[in-house]
Amino acid sequence: MSTTTSTVLLVEDEEAFIEALTVGLRREGFVVETARDGAEALDRFDEIDPDLVLLDVMLPTVSGIDVCRELRKRTDVPIIMVTAKAAEIDTVVGLEVGADDYVTKPYRLRELVARMRAVLRRRGRGGDLPGDDTEVLRIDGIELDTDSHEVRVRDEIVNLPLKEFELLALLMENAGRVLQRSTLIDRIWGSDYVGDTKTLDVHVKRLRSKVEDDPSNPNRIVTIRGLGYKFALAR
Repeated sequence: MSTTTSTVLLVEDEEAFIEALTVGLRREGFVVETARDGAEALDRFDEIDPDLVLLDVMLPTVSGIDVCRELRKRTDVPIIMVTAKAAEIDTVVGLEVGADDYVTKPYRLRELVARMRAVLRRRGRGGDLPGDDTEVLRIDGIELDTDSHEVRVRDEIVNLPLKEFELLALLMENAGRVLQRSTLIDRIWGSDYVGDTKTLDVHVKRLRSKVEDDPSNPNRIVTIRGLGYKFALAR
């Protein structure tokens, strides 16, 4: 049994899922708090300050997408979205508004727990977050502090969700080198990741919107067609 004591806010309106997940996650050592609609989720988040949010897309009162968007205005706590298998558009939109990962129903508890532990580990709880040792990276007007989890672009603080921070850190640590898509996915999402590779593209797009002077014509995070991405050194 895991020894984790991380608190998870489970946002779900289907009682069968709530009951099964609560039992399963508690058995794995998680503290589980629940909310059954979007409005309650926002209130409960402020009350319990969870380590991770497990968020269903389809919710009463306020959709999971809107809950995710609102939470990202106030926190970088990892968010894993749960979506129907056919709802690919929901998945993409969820990632665009700040979700760190997603799982599709039906899913295996084992897979879900692995993903939860991965995002918690990369948040700094004993894992292998890129740049885990205290370090400040400075390249082409971008400053990334791995200790304070702060990013500055042209001396202005830019708030990045966990996955975007990890992606930027990994690219900057390997500035000038092409990192293959498979390498980026393995390092950021884990070697057991089974999701769509669109996840990486969505995160790159979001990251460019925050660190590029002209996101439509990026000169920092550049695409190497057929291979992957690299952080280009200033010329």
